[in-house]
Amino acid sequence: MTPAQIVAQLKKFGIPFKEYKDWRTHNRNHKGKWGPVHGLMVHHTGSDAKDQRQLLYAGRSDLPGPLCHFGLAQDGTIHLVGWGRANHAGLGDDDVLDAVIAEKDIPQHNESNTDGNSRFYGVEIWYNGSHPMADAQYETLRLLAAAICDFHDWDEHSVIGHGEWGSPGKWDPGHKPGSMMDMGKVRADIKATMTKKPAEDKPEKPSKPVPAPTPKPGTPAFPGAYYFRPGAKNQYVTMLGRQLVKKGYGKFYRVGPGPQWTAVDRAAVKAFQKAQGWTGSDADGYPGPQTWKRLFG
Repeated sequence: MTPAQIVAQLKKFGIPFKEYKDWRTHNRNHKGKWGPVHGLMVHHTGSDAKDQRQLLYAGRSDLPGPLCHFGLAQDGTIHLVGWGRANHAGLGDDDVLDAVIAEKDIPQHNESNTDGNSRFYGVEIWYNGSHPMADAQYETLRLLAAAICDFHDWDEHSVIGHGEWGSPGKWDPGHKPGSMMDMGKVRADIKATMTKKPAEDKPEKPSKPVPAPTPKPGTPAFPGAYYFRPGAKNQYVTMLGRQLVKKGYGKFYRVGPGPQWTAVDRAAVKAFQKAQGWTGSDADGYPGPQTWKRLFG
């Protein structure tokens, strides 16, 4: 993908993102080629620091940046820090790469003989790996993987953890000290995410009739799905978030609510929808008329 194409995919899937410095031309292409790219590799940074952009952008004296393409903050926001060859994958097993290309189950690695920096997009998730990542991070990771696979027409086998690649000592993305997440489960969740259309193409439709409460006097009318589209920023997003907080879903908001629609808003809406007994596409985290009536009624 070009920088413009990845930005378009992030918007298409409603992924909150921010651009850092000159990320569109910041790379290590002078050290080797980038591409053809065959998958997305998932990492943890090893730190719970709240702002890790500069480290991922510039790297260290022994490992120059960029150290990835995507930095994934605790609130679910993607920070774009580089585009091109990046120091994130290192050497890995050619059998693993062959499986990714063939979209087959990932074999157990036993050697490190293949350059991964030229073959994978890389996302660094801002947490230390010794505990689970934040829910907002996992939600965005699923969407990011779906957005990339959607563009390339890949399936979920094109997403691997660094610990599956074959670089010695790597166990990211972790969920407890020294232990990688179950990447089979992660890929299953990504597959489920990929079966859904982006929010702008799918209006909410309850799977079975559920009587909505009678609106109270002064209840705001549903403004329309347009205001909750990817990239939306308006007063209705703030209104929705504040009402979710009043209804007991404030744990999703470390900051805010605010006017920018993010993965945090979606996670809170999804939890509210599930509490109504809705499942499947009726609990996808995007508010429609029925969700709005139940929330404000």
